[in-house]
Amino acid sequence: MIFKFFPKDFNFFDLFDAQVNCAVDAARYFNEAVSSGNIGEGVLSKMHQLEHDADDVAHKLIKQLNQTFITPFDREDIFSLVRELDDITDMLYTIISRLKVYKIKGVNKHLVEFAAVIQESVDGVSCAVKAMRNMKNADTVSKACVEVNRLENVGDAMRDAILGELFENEKDPMMVMKLKEIYEYAETVLDICEDVVHVVESILVKQA
Repeated sequence: MIFKFFPKDFNFFDLFDAQVNCAVDAARYFNEAVSSGNIGEGVLSKMHQLEHDADDVAHKLIKQLNQTFITPFDREDIFSLVRELDDITDMLYTIISRLKVYKIKGVNKHLVEFAAVIQESVDGVSCAVKAMRNMKNADTVSKACVEVNRLENVGDAMRDAILGELFENEKDPMMVMKLKEIYEYAETVLDICEDVVHVVESILVKQA
C-alpha cells in the first residue's frame, strides 16, 4: 500500500462536512415523513438514497484514511467518527423501513416528538463536527456537544414515558411489539448522536 504524506486535492474536513450533511438531510426528511404520516415507497426510496449517499462518503473517508500517512488527528478517532456518523443515517433509514414493513400508517404523535428532538440533535452534531475544522472554535464545539448530551437525556425520558403509555393503553400485543421496537430505535438515534459528540470531545482534549 502506498501512503501519501500530503494528499493533493483532499481534505478530511470536507468529507466530514459532507457526511454530517447527509445525516442532517436524513433527519429533516425523517421529520417531514413521520409528520405527514405517509410512509410509502417514495419515502422509503428517498431515505434509502440518503443512506446510500452517506455510505459513499464514509467509504471515501475510510479509503483515504488507509492511503494517507499524516491525518488531522488520530486515525482511530477518524474511524470512530466516520462509523458513528454513518450509523445515524442507517438507523433513520431502518425506522422508515420498519414503519413500511409493519404497515403503521397515519401520524404517530410520539414519533413526531422523537423526530423533532432527533432533528435538533443531528443539527447539534453538525455544528460540532463542522466547527472542528478550526480549533479556535473549541467553545462552539463544546456547547454543541453539551446540547446533544442534553437531548439524549430528553430522549431517555421520552422513551420511558411513551413506553409506559404504550403498555397501559395498547391492547393489541403485536402493535405493542412493533411500536416498542420503533420507539427504541428512535431513542437509539439520539444515543448515536451522543456517541458522535463523545468522539468529538475526545478529539478536542487530545488537540488542546
